[in-house]
Amino acid sequence: MNANAEILQHTEDGVLTLTLNRPQRKNALTSAMYATLADALERAVDAAAVRVAVIQGQEGMFSAGNDIEEFLQAPPAGTDSPVFRFLRAIATFPKPLVAAVCGPAVGIGTTLLFHCDLVYAGDNAAFSMPFVNLGLCAEGASSLLAPQMFGYHRAAEALLLGEPIYAETALELGLVNRVLPPREVNAHAQQVARKLAAKPLTSLVETKRLMKGAQQPAVLQRMAEEGAVFARMLREPAAKEAFAAFLEKRTPDFSRC
Repeated sequence: MNANAEILQHTEDGVLTLTLNRPQRKNALTSAMYATLADALERAVDAAAVRVAVIQGQEGMFSAGNDIEEFLQAPPAGTDSPVFRFLRAIATFPKPLVAAVCGPAVGIGTTLLFHCDLVYAGDNAAFSMPFVNLGLCAEGASSLLAPQMFGYHRAAEALLLGEPIYAETALELGLVNRVLPPREVNAHAQQVARKLAAKPLTSLVETKRLMKGAQQPAVLQRMAEEGAVFARMLREPAAKEAFAAFLEKRTPDFSRC
């Protein structure tokens, strides 16, 4: 299946909907999928037909994060790689960005949500950022944005332990706006997106700019810093042990890392 089939794109009534559509691999993201997402969001910035964008998965799955096998064979190479293009695209997207999340949202499946304006979750949602467990560091500016949103100690729990945050806790932390039955989440996100699309676009864009604009340079700087550290840590013993253990279906041994 090519990336165009794995990222479904549909524009209607001013709403661009990007659907992660690789359920056989739990919507794990490949470089080609990141490139498709980045291209779509970059085009949408100036597209008159797009006033709001929605990112969604299915009732039982949002995203398992990076496709580990591809990630090991071809890790992101620099800030021009598709994954970093996608991260910059969501961090700088000037129009309203809505997410609908059901089931697991792992790694970048969670960190991308810090850049969305509205997030709706199924009561089966489970958010996790297990970067430390893979011998890596936070990405997507989550080391900056998680402490701001959650408070330092709750962010440390999420990023250092890497354990799941379930839907009601995510609502309490401010990561999501509302928790719904999974079968209702995508439809609710579409309803909200259409409500936004009916409003004056200049007012939406300027209000979002005023809320987020002052922080944007810090977010992009933190993304670049995280990216450099992430790339270095990929080559170090802890990450190699973590990924070897993953592929061998065993518990990693970090006693020498």
